[in-house]
Amino acid sequence: MISISSFAYKLKFKMKKRTKRILLILALALVSGIVYVFTYVPSLSKQHGVVETLLYLGDTDKQPLIVAFGGAEGGIDWHRNHMKGKRDSLIQKGYAILAIGYFNADGTPKNLDRISLDAISDTIMNIAKNPKIDESKIALIGGSRGGELVLNLASRFDHFNAVIAMSTSNVSFPAITWSSNTSSWTYKGEEIPYVPAPLKTISPALKGDLYTAHKMMLEDKEASKKAEIQVENINGAILILSGKNDDQWPASEMSDQLIKRLKSKDFKYYNKHIKLDGGHIAPLEHFNLVYDFLDKYLPTEVTKPVANTVYN
Repeated sequence: MISISSFAYKLKFKMKKRTKRILLILALALVSGIVYVFTYVPSLSKQHGVVETLLYLGDTDKQPLIVAFGGAEGGIDWHRNHMKGKRDSLIQKGYAILAIGYFNADGTPKNLDRISLDAISDTIMNIAKNPKIDESKIALIGGSRGGELVLNLASRFDHFNAVIAMSTSNVSFPAITWSSNTSSWTYKGEEIPYVPAPLKTISPALKGDLYTAHKMMLEDKEASKKAEIQVENINGAILILSGKNDDQWPASEMSDQLIKRLKSKDFKYYNKHIKLDGGHIAPLEHFNLVYDFLDKYLPTEVTKPVANTVYN
């Protein structure tokens, strides 16, 4: 006859064994889920290589072209109301503005994922054939991920003559997808090297602490070196603006690295990084610096304000 204490002991032993088995299964499921998330490659968008554009022209001839990009919010940022004043003032100075939406705009990929630099360049140069545009004078301007974009673009195509990168990075970061394991950009059909997002970035990212998440990514020095943007290949003057208290990523530190690289490569064109009081949008609050840069390195022949027209 089995005693009550012996029965209880055996029951307890079986329960412990079952609990361990359940915990092991849960752990394996969790690990499998994490592996899946970080190895899953999303299908390339059916809209890959498609960009949306809006061209703002003045009424003069031979207008230098300013190609303008937004950041991680997507859409055609330079078409939005908050950019109207800057857009209009540049047109009045004699510049044409090409506002580009490279993701999350009508007809474009939904996510910032493997965006084709070739497609963007081809689109710009096709539009630059407009008889009112001087295609020998093209400047790129972008902020945040758009700053990362314009540096990548200008470092690979020599038909761009000036670059303004605001709150930018010196490396390419991963795509903005739930798996974050593809590049943000492609060139000639190949993904551009990027700094990967390790597991530890999940916690700060979920909390909205993007600054910490980006700092964690940059701790991988080997990957960061491979992902550096080769800005020394840019065919013209470069202006970099950053806020000293950027809370999205370490823009000032990364911009310092850009200038350091340019100096080490004996870059022959004008280049300057200006650090501003303020955060991620500080460069937009000091746009006079952009006007001064363009006046000197991509001047127009306009002596009086001009009217403007918008083209899809």
